[in-house]
Amino acid sequence: MRPLDLVIDPEPGNDYEVGGILNPAATRGPDGHLYLFPRLVAKGNFSRIGIARVQFDSSGEPCGIERLGIALEPEMPYELRPDGGGCEDPRVTFVEPLKHYVMTYTAFSPNGPRIALAISTDLMKWERLGLATFEPYEGIHFDGVDNKDAAMFPLAVPNLSDHYELAILHRPLFPGTLPEDTMLMEEDREVDLHRESIWISYTPAGPSDPKYQLRQFTSHHRLAAPVSDWESLKIGSGAPPILTKHGWLFVYHGVADLAPPNSDEHHITYSAGVMIMTRNHPNELLYRSTHPALAPSAYVGPRGTPSNVVFPTGLDRRDDIGEPDRIDVYYGINDYQIAVARLDIPDTLPHAGEADPPASQTR
Repeated sequence: MRPLDLVIDPEPGNDYEVGGILNPAATRGPDGHLYLFPRLVAKGNFSRIGIARVQFDSSGEPCGIERLGIALEPEMPYELRPDGGGCEDPRVTFVEPLKHYVMTYTAFSPNGPRIALAISTDLMKWERLGLATFEPYEGIHFDGVDNKDAAMFPLAVPNLSDHYELAILHRPLFPGTLPEDTMLMEEDREVDLHRESIWISYTPAGPSDPKYQLRQFTSHHRLAAPVSDWESLKIGSGAPPILTKHGWLFVYHGVADLAPPNSDEHHITYSAGVMIMTRNHPNELLYRSTHPALAPSAYVGPRGTPSNVVFPTGLDRRDDIGEPDRIDVYYGINDYQIAVARLDIPDTLPHAGEADPPASQTR
């Protein structure tokens, strides 16, 4: 990926953005324009989801945004806490079988972060569906566990029984799997596949009302666990997958501890990588980054802290300028701003990456 020139800063004097504007969903609207849905952080870490229209220059490069208002702000009990609350880190996908845009976002509830959903036909008005629920799988219980960074597939895809269903990518945060936990473990630790992986979960894709269809996910399979050094502490979902000439392209994030050698200090760093999943069986990987596709630079932000976070949340395939193999990646930097990078899809893929490390435990 190659960073472009655009960096979006919090708007001076905007109380909704004093803590940052970051981690935006990105999607083309019914009018063909590109819309962002950034997380807006107010005082006290109180987060809303905004709406903005991306502006382009005469050569088709993104050059700014027009703020249009608020899509969601914490109102429901599952979005509110005694000390605040939040609607955070959205992803938006037009789900073709439902003929609706689906927003997955993190509801910062009294019980911790949970996956919440909302739907829209025009991107301006959103109807909440509530929290996602997940049936157990081989003794693994997803409900009651912190969960976030969910992203929907735009089309129905085959589950493990080859039945076409709607699907969601997510990364349950089981106890002991946060980066702050795994960085205290031995460097050659065994990865617990069921507790440290990105999962794909499914719900039937019939013609029923999306208000009910998207609430419960009833079958699941693992996609991938941490493998490379740059993602050794944790991996998680990034932007919603899009279909390319090679298969499903999925930009995700990885977390590593980049502390200086012989140092007791920790420097948790978020970078972005790429997976390509097969079109007909998205649990099968054709390619996976062995090195970061986009890593934080040495930039020091306006808050005086080093940039150690690249967090991808939105993709825009540039069909609008006749370049379907160009993907613009919108991402948060330093938990404070938004940036955009260009990803060009090659004619052939490099060798396939490993889904799981060789010596991993399954429980």
